[in-house]
Amino acid sequence: MIFPFITRLSLPFSFVFCRVRSLPSSWLAYLFLMPALLLLAAFSFWPVLYGSYLSFTNFSLMRATHWVGLDNYRALLDNAMFLTGLRNSLLFLLVVPITQLAAIALAVLVNHQLPAMRWFRAAYYVPVVTTASVVGIMWGFMFHEQGTLNYVLLQLHLIAAPLGWLSDDALALFAIMFVSFWRGLGWYMVMYLAALQALPAEMQEAAILDGASRWQRFWRITVPMLYPTIVVCSIMSVLAALKAYQEVDVLTQGGPMNSTFTALYYAYDQGLKHLKLPRGLAASFVVSLSCMLIAVFCLRYLKPGRR
Repeated sequence: MIFPFITRLSLPFSFVFCRVRSLPSSWLAYLFLMPALLLLAAFSFWPVLYGSYLSFTNFSLMRATHWVGLDNYRALLDNAMFLTGLRNSLLFLLVVPITQLAAIALAVLVNHQLPAMRWFRAAYYVPVVTTASVVGIMWGFMFHEQGTLNYVLLQLHLIAAPLGWLSDDALALFAIMFVSFWRGLGWYMVMYLAALQALPAEMQEAAILDGASRWQRFWRITVPMLYPTIVVCSIMSVLAALKAYQEVDVLTQGGPMNSTFTALYYAYDQGLKHLKLPRGLAASFVVSLSCMLIAVFCLRYLKPGRR
């Protein structure tokens, strides 16, 4: 009894499938992309466009909205806290070359078939999948004046007194930068590891037969062939540094003395904490525009042909 029912139920789907298969290949591709494009339009493109429009207004939940032009952007340029956040976001770019060099070195290391290497790879990838709240709690204990880090440094006689890693305005930003480096290292390691394992072994074998040393093979064969991956990972790392927010929110909330404010955290602080939504959206738009310009610059001028 069940088979006739299934047959009748499958007839409409068979008809739709046949009609879909008769479409041109380009239309078929867009048809499969349609669900994802609709979700992106509803939850990404439209909020970005509408938020950009609101950054040019005096939007408020309590009064009528009026167009104010560039007033919100002029207020940003006159705001010392936003300029501090912009400077700190640029300082965050110091993490980029350190992260990329460390990730490449780590990928080369874990690419060898050694005992327990899978556990070693997993250990470095765990921070990537760890939530920001857990990271904040863990590193909050580590960076505490009576925490593990100060204890180890005191036992090694590297410091004379406990340091306020998160309470000293001269150290707090660099402590957050280290946490960002720690969280992102495993992700870029996996990217470089995948690229290393995709490299053809014939070139390495030919270089060995020609008498090239390990160091020469690395710099003259491995690094040039990794260049496209290096460009992609560097762009991703730059954008992540400019958009630094989570580490600041869970560890310092912009303190002490606003020394760890970043441009994106300023947007969150103004828009959601102080309900100055137009100013927060203007700050977000500046960060987004900076990210897009840097990405376009990197894609244009960091091509393999321009090495």
